[in-house]
Amino acid sequence: MISLNRTKASNQLKLLTLTAVFSALIFIATAYLPRLPFPGGYVHVGDAFLYLTASMLPAPYACAAGAIGAGLADALSGYMIYVPGTAVIKALMALMFSHRQPTILSLRSGLAVIPAGIICAGGYYLYEVILTRSFAGAAATVPFNLLQALASAIIYLAAAFILDRASVKARLLR
Repeated sequence: MISLNRTKASNQLKLLTLTAVFSALIFIATAYLPRLPFPGGYVHVGDAFLYLTASMLPAPYACAAGAIGAGLADALSGYMIYVPGTAVIKALMALMFSHRQPTILSLRSGLAVIPAGIICAGGYYLYEVILTRSFAGAAATVPFNLLQALASAIIYLAAAFILDRASVKARLLR
C-alpha cells in the first residue's frame, strides 16, 4: 500500500513538474520568440507549444499549462486586460488535443488544430466584443488570430512529427 501511494505521489509530482516546465515554454514562445504586433495584440507561435503540451499531458495539466503560460505572457507583455480571456481561451484550446495515444501526433491531434484555431479566433473575437462593445472593431482581429492559428498548426505538425521520431512522449511520461 505504501509503495502504491509513493508511485501515485511520484507520478503526480512528475506531472506537476512537467506542467510548470511546459508553462514556461509556452510563456517564452509567446512573449519572446519573434512575434508580429497588431492593434490589440500580437501574432505569436506560442500556440504551437500549447498544442504540443496538450498532446503530451493529461487534460487538466495541459489546460493549466496553457492558461498559466499564455496568461503570464500577456501580463508581462503589457496586455494585462487580456489575461482572463487568454486563460479561458487557451485552456479550451488545450482540451481539443488531449488523448492517451503513445505518440504526440495522431489523426485526432492532427485534426485538433482546426477546432483549436476556431476557438482561438472566436474566443478572442468574443472577448474583444466584451471589452470594446464593438462587433466591427473586434472583427478586425479575426484575420490575425487565424494567421496565428495557421502558423502554430504548421509548426506543431512539424515538431510533433520530429518529436515522435525520438519517442519524446514515451520518455517524458515513463
